[in-house]
Amino acid sequence: MNDPKLQVSTIPVVRFSLDRSVATAFGCIILMLLGGALYSREFLSPEYLLQQLQISAFLGIIASGAMMVILIGHIDLSIPWTVTLGAMMATAVAGWYGDAGAVFAIPAGVLCGALVGLLNGLGVAYLRLPSMIFTLGMNAVVQGLMVLHTGGFAPQDHATDAMHFLAVGRPIFGFPNALFIWILIGAFTTFLLTRTVFGRRVYAVGNRETAAYLSGINTNAVIIWCFILSGAAAAFAGVLLAGYSTKAYQAMGDPYLLPAIAAVVLGGTNILGGRGNYLGTIAGVILITLLQSILAVMQMPEAGRQIIYGVVILAMLLSYGRSEIDRK
Repeated sequence: MNDPKLQVSTIPVVRFSLDRSVATAFGCIILMLLGGALYSREFLSPEYLLQQLQISAFLGIIASGAMMVILIGHIDLSIPWTVTLGAMMATAVAGWYGDAGAVFAIPAGVLCGALVGLLNGLGVAYLRLPSMIFTLGMNAVVQGLMVLHTGGFAPQDHATDAMHFLAVGRPIFGFPNALFIWILIGAFTTFLLTRTVFGRRVYAVGNRETAAYLSGINTNAVIIWCFILSGAAAAFAGVLLAGYSTKAYQAMGDPYLLPAIAAVVLGGTNILGGRGNYLGTIAGVILITLLQSILAVMQMPEAGRQIIYGVVILAMLLSYGRSEIDRK
């Protein structure tokens, strides 16, 4: 019993591992910062880095919800107008009800996004319609409703003080509030995926929905909740974007669809579902934000940026598809 060999063998060995795609993403971030520093010293200045993290927060919140849907093997293409819906309804509630409306403006915007997510989830789970088609149609429906309701203009020109404070305020050591909000949402998402039964069910549904169903998992409920979380996250990001720009406007979510999906898949989340972690999504979001900044400095037109995002998504899709074939 006192044999030293036996005692040594009972000591737990802690192994630290980092997914290859996550390591690659962080390596690209470092290379981008170093390359940018060669162009301008401001790329490594604390103010520039904080500004990039603040901008990353909006995309990061959207990507948090998008990741939940991608993990179950689906995709949410209603993100653009869900972002716009959250922003416009939050400002609308504030405009309609004055001081009382300012209190309920943010919850109202998030609730509208969650409702869109609920409808998406019901369509995909119970009607068994392809998520790509159903969410694209829902995006068009929301767009039409917003244009019809507002006549093409925002119901109120300015965001509330609370929305502006959450988006651009820096009361704690100069760090933006938006960054702290992203950290909280990221911590919640990580806890949900790694420490709850629901998180295990998300991965199970993503790996093989039929097997998950036969094992007793309510797969429809998992799908619906993932879409609800995606809609709520997109709408909340829209509320913050309205606070950042001080107003809501038509099509404000259009520039975030491809970057959000690209950030998730760049971080190592399998676009076919079942594999991925939030650390990779963080790396993907920062990488996309830095890429956007560099392309802006290079005066790359918006069409060129969309082409780059599309190529990234197609490359990752081909990579994952080939790996699935090889595994089988």
